[in-house]
Amino acid sequence: MNAHTRRLMIAGAAGAIECALDLPDAAHPSPRGLAVLAHPHPLFGGTMDNKVVQTMARAFLALGYQVLRFNFRGVGVSAGVHDEGRGEADDLLAVVAHQRQAGQALVLGGFSFGAYVTTLAAARLAEQGAPAERLLLVGPSTQRATPAPVPADSLVIHGESDDVVPLTATLDWARPQHLPVIVMPGVGHFFHGQLTQLRELIVRSWR
Repeated sequence: MNAHTRRLMIAGAAGAIECALDLPDAAHPSPRGLAVLAHPHPLFGGTMDNKVVQTMARAFLALGYQVLRFNFRGVGVSAGVHDEGRGEADDLLAVVAHQRQAGQALVLGGFSFGAYVTTLAAARLAEQGAPAERLLLVGPSTQRATPAPVPADSLVIHGESDDVVPLTATLDWARPQHLPVIVMPGVGHFFHGQLTQLRELIVRSWR
């Protein structure tokens, strides 16, 4: 994401997982916690360098978190092949297990397919007694597969004019959970021309 981004490889169930770690600036000498971010669908060009994922990363850096992005299996130099979300949840959990320090606050975030995978991994962490502190789900994939239920304080952001995942699908998923959804008017799935607004919205809504 910038010259200070540290690239690393983490062992996963399907082999090595390519990761990128960013640290907050000097204004946050003691990081607030660790944010692990998941990218959109690998079969449609999704990678950890996706612009929406990088925007989410910048928001969490501004909030004082360490930020770890990673490539799902089969993307970039990550080993393995696409597994429709199941293996990708394993990838996310492997990254968390490697990078999370004892007692460190953990937040999970994902965009599109990455948001779907984030809900699966978060549910498993909760079952293990080591839940994430909070979730950020941007343009979550709610139509082709059903995300796991999420905590009531999860931050869900969706574009009104999303032509990949209709807003109605996300509202139908959120409604039984009484889960609020922040809608960005006139915005499409990839938040073209609205990335700065998205970053500022995340920062304002997270504090």
